[in-house]
Amino acid sequence: MTDPYQGSCLCGVVRFEIGEFLPEIAHCHCSMCRKFHGAAYATIAGVPRSKFRWTAGEQALKGYKAKNGTTRTFCSRCGSSLTFSSPRALESVMEIALGTLDGDVPVQPNAHIFVGSGANWAMPSDDLPQFEEGRGSAKVNK
Repeated sequence: MTDPYQGSCLCGVVRFEIGEFLPEIAHCHCSMCRKFHGAAYATIAGVPRSKFRWTAGEQALKGYKAKNGTTRTFCSRCGSSLTFSSPRALESVMEIALGTLDGDVPVQPNAHIFVGSGANWAMPSDDLPQFEEGRGSAKVNK
């Protein structure tokens, strides 16, 4: 990878590099993302697994597999949420919590997903498309 983007957990034990981002970046409003990130939504970026690597602290990673089969990884020392994977996604793709990147990145969110299960106190107010569930589901009328 040339000039990879660096990321880390809050305590800095877990570190990673990303060599490429996929174009679909989203604010996910589902209840699991809200609880995992402790926020109104999680901003997640798709990356090719072949362009991602852990550079430190992989032994500190823990995973949580939800009833729906999704797996979320986090740092066992500081609790930072780091990655997300779904059994419905391509195996060649992983999703990373965009807030864990250490500097500027060349991508921006281009949709709100799972708005149908979003918190009523933090509904989107920007011009990005909103989807009831994932991309390809019914769009939410603003």
